Amino acid sequence: MAERSQVISDGMADLLRSLRLEDGGGDAPAAACARALGAAGVAVSVLVGEDRVAELLWSHPAASERFENLQFTVGEGPGPDALRAGVPVVEPDLDRVRPERWPALLPGARELGVHGVCCFPLGVGAIRLGVLTVLCDEKRHFSDQQFDDAQALAAALTCAVLNGGLTGAPSTPGALPGPVGLNRAAVHQATGMISVQLGVPLAEALLRLRAHAYGSGLDIGEVAAEVVTRTLRFDDDGTGPNSPDRGKG
Repeated sequence: MAERSQVISDGMADLLRSLRLEDGGGDAPAAACARALGAAGVAVSVLVGEDRVAELLWSHPAASERFENLQFTVGEGPGPDALRAGVPVVEPDLDRVRPERWPALLPGARELGVHGVCCFPLGVGAIRLGVLTVLCDEKRHFSDQQFDDAQALAAALTCAVLNGGLTGAPSTPGALPGPVGLNRAAVHQATGMISVQLGVPLAEALLRLRAHAYGSGLDIGEVAAEVVTRTLRFDDDGTGPNSPDRGKG
């Protein structure tokens, strides 16, 4: 069987002509990507710091950000798998995914109303820079054209990250904005504080933070904020995190 040639759509071609990572904010760039892909949502995360933690750059709509936070909290899902394997992970119908594949993620995804997810790694060769997450609509279908467009978008985002990084580039009218700071600054700060409180490496501290957020049914950002404001400590007394003002957390 002959290989299918990859041809991007006119809408994606128009988007790629103006793609930049620049200072700014909001969900406009992610919304533009979602429209070009004909997707229910789009999120873009990049790996930052020595520990290569996923940092959310853009997302649209709100469900995309919540899904990225869910993946970040439980540490599993199509995004982490795509980053590890370096290949797209396409699951347009999460109801068809074996429960044991992502046991912590799937129940949460259903609660968020996420029907399907396709993730495309950003990177060059063995170097991983981030991941493009595309949410599928209730039709639970991802066409060949959407796949080709998403591949092209991931390649363009890779080039944009390599050229502009997180510090941004000079503003250009019509270009797609990127962040200047870390959206998960509280998570990074809380991880450091937990590391000191427990005397454990940062990787283990982040794991403890994730586990507490997942076990409590809270957003990891909310738990991190409590750690940063010192209303929650992770002193290892054998009974779990301690909330000075509210008893045991």
